[in-house]
Amino acid sequence: MTAVTGLKTAAWYGDRPLVLPLPEDWEVTTWWPSTPGPLTDDEIARALDQPVGQPPIRELALGKSRPLIIVDDLTRPTPAGRVLPFLLRHLAEAGISSEAVRILIGTGTHAPPSPNSIAKKVGPEAASSCRLLVHDHARNLTRIGRTSFGTPVIVNREVLASDLLVGVGGIYPQHSTGFGGGSKLALSVLGKRSIIALHYGHPSVGGSYDVRNDFRRDLDEIAAMIGLRTSVSLHVDAARQVVRVVSGDHHRYYDRAVAFAIQAYLAPPPRDADVVISNAYPIDASLTFMRSKGILPLLHAKADASRVVISACSEGVGHHGLFPFINGPRFQRQRHLMRVVTTTPSKVPLKGARLVSRKVGSAFGRAPGPGRTAPPSSAEGERWDSGGRTTPIWLYAVGRPPESLPAKIPEMVAVYEWSEILERIRQEQRGRSKLKAVVYPCSPLQVLELSGSRDGHAAAGQRAMH
Repeated sequence: MTAVTGLKTAAWYGDRPLVLPLPEDWEVTTWWPSTPGPLTDDEIARALDQPVGQPPIRELALGKSRPLIIVDDLTRPTPAGRVLPFLLRHLAEAGISSEAVRILIGTGTHAPPSPNSIAKKVGPEAASSCRLLVHDHARNLTRIGRTSFGTPVIVNREVLASDLLVGVGGIYPQHSTGFGGGSKLALSVLGKRSIIALHYGHPSVGGSYDVRNDFRRDLDEIAAMIGLRTSVSLHVDAARQVVRVVSGDHHRYYDRAVAFAIQAYLAPPPRDADVVISNAYPIDASLTFMRSKGILPLLHAKADASRVVISACSEGVGHHGLFPFINGPRFQRQRHLMRVVTTTPSKVPLKGARLVSRKVGSAFGRAPGPGRTAPPSSAEGERWDSGGRTTPIWLYAVGRPPESLPAKIPEMVAVYEWSEILERIRQEQRGRSKLKAVVYPCSPLQVLELSGSRDGHAAAGQRAMH
């Protein structure tokens, strides 16, 4: 046996090292990202001292008394606790004590985190001194109007009660808007009706990584309406260490931050690989979000390839109020679409019929429309597979007790021992020994080069570790 080392698993729940023993006669390629080294505290402090397009937060905070910091939740790998002490220092220099600072965990329609989970996200200093709040998409909300797209803006009242709003989040590939971060943090503090209208009122970018789309333009308007004009954005490496921080006006720095992510995480699709292994770290806390973020390379594997996803699923199934993976309410999609019709009349009838056809039709395995080159969002529960295969994805539930996940997982089979995964592959490949295998160490962060760009593939190829 040989082994792939340097991997991680169980984000937020140990971030444990992971070693994958593989047969010696396999030809193994591991597509590591080309991220710089982890930042020091001094480098993080410098990023806040030198914001883009704005004065430092210590100056923005002068004369303010009710600052609110929006932080993404544990479904995102952002180690907010690394930057919050420096942000609190800026506020203290403006005369605002940490006891007067409120931190709102932006959950969108995700499950509320436990107090222990919140402490993991914000770090010990903020957890012990600031007022910690959790967004609820159904309560403590105020409607403040509509965007030019017709989207109703219903937002957490704590946001409106603040006199200084700062977002802290990461910039990662995201199916709806190309990449998260920036104005998308505003979505995490909206009411469910607003979130439904955004998701069903705009087409997904479908894996293109294009951030110039109406979904994001709508979010830009919402961010301006609620006062979110200042953000601290992080990039992490394959071990969830902070490797880049930028602060200030996200409208001014966002495109460059996305360009960094594309360059650092570019990787080719599996092409002719016989075995494709996708490590869902660092978005591997639950089945729901692992399936949403961690299986894209598997959807681009050739039809007879063996496909493996690795996920600790430390929180079990997990929960997404809009796109539940397992045991979602019947006819949920149809109800959501009816809400779009009733709450955003400007989008009907021009988009209504098309949305209903695409969203409902995809639930029955309908193939993509002409010209679609990437699979639809797995977060939306769509079952189309570019290879047209019926074989399952083998889910290596690393560290989970045997049979602790649901017995029936759509499109997947949970396996609890790596040796059994290798045996399943051997059977699938009919005993062939000399196989080509490709490993994606942190697939939710990795950007698949799907355009056929020779230059892009060459750049990614320089980072391959054999």
